Amino acid sequence: MKPARKVTVELPEELLKKAQLASGAGITQTIRTGLQLVAASLAYARLRQLRGNVRFSRTAEELKADR
Repeated sequence: MKPARKVTVELPEELLKKAQLASGAGITQTIRTGLQLVAASLAYARLRQLRGNVRFSRTAEELKADR
């Protein structure tokens, strides 16, 4: 397992409840999921910048046929 860092944070109770309701998980997993989404947002932004600029060597039909 990777080393973890223990932190103490103050969160609005209502925000935490809403996040837990949306995730269906406990406090720790809900916060981890939220941090993963924030970290991934940069990658998503970079991918959106590539939209329409990438040419693929195979068509969508060819990719579907490989399933």
